[in-house]
Amino acid sequence: MENRTPDLGELVGGGGVATPGRQLPAHADLNLLRTFLAVYRAGSLTAAAPQLGLSQPTVTAQIRTLEQQTGRELFTRLPRGVEPTPPAHELAGQVAAPLDALASLEGGGPQSGQGTPVHLAGPSELLCVRVLPALAPLVAGGLQLRVTQGLTEPLLEEMRAGRHDLVIATRRPRGRALESVPLADEEYVLVASPAWARRVGEYPAADGGLCAALRDVPLVTYAEDLPIARRYWRNVFGKQLTARAAVTVPNLYAVLSAVNAGAGYSVLPHSLCQEYLESGRLTRLHSPEEPPLNTLFLVRRPGSDANPDVPRVGDRLRAAARSW
Repeated sequence: MENRTPDLGELVGGGGVATPGRQLPAHADLNLLRTFLAVYRAGSLTAAAPQLGLSQPTVTAQIRTLEQQTGRELFTRLPRGVEPTPPAHELAGQVAAPLDALASLEGGGPQSGQGTPVHLAGPSELLCVRVLPALAPLVAGGLQLRVTQGLTEPLLEEMRAGRHDLVIATRRPRGRALESVPLADEEYVLVASPAWARRVGEYPAADGGLCAALRDVPLVTYAEDLPIARRYWRNVFGKQLTARAAVTVPNLYAVLSAVNAGAGYSVLPHSLCQEYLESGRLTRLHSPEEPPLNTLFLVRRPGSDANPDVPRVGDRLRAAARSW
């Protein structure tokens, strides 16, 4: 049997690649289409360049050439990254499978959809406690996952630059460039060690109750401006928190460890300290009728679903989040 690389016309069925208003010939330069698909999947000219082994200006020039050939704008330029236009979505749907098949025949490459890692990012503690356990069955089944930990704003900026396929964010992203759906509501709880809880419980209610009792208890938090604790005081007690932090450490696991060891009290995500509460190592100091909640969002980079594992991961996370 003859072993040769098929041209694009053979891979798509002999008719070339159609885009609205213009026909792309079957003998068109495959390099332009490879570059297009890399940019489509990366969400950024800059991010696609190293995958292709090209400079960013070369990638830009090739996309412009392809846009001239198709007669349609394929990407909307954003401050960070690009957003595929409807013609780009249609073109990607037509050329992705043929180019992936060609890359497979040639021994793999950036366009190979099968085995392409999913780049996922989110808060460190949530990834460890909820996300990675939920995705373990997919990983066992062959999913490749690349995980980045960080704060929401920097992660969303990196996503706009094409670095991440999915981000679990603690707020909905601004603008329309990034697609997002609510994922879960995270409850925050006011906790301390049992020893501190007993001392707080002995404080006379007539002298101000819990808020007054906590004035003499060290506050442990992950930031100097006390964002979680201040929000808890405002939403639950209807007053401003005037305490200063005794310990600040930019890691909620470290905050949990310090509080568990008896350093003081804190306000923490329920998912993080649930095991400690159930085992009695920590005590919930207050159980409001309406606990403060923070909505988590699953954010997807446009064009990332060209990798079929990206929607699989998104579906799995949405299903798992129903029990979070």
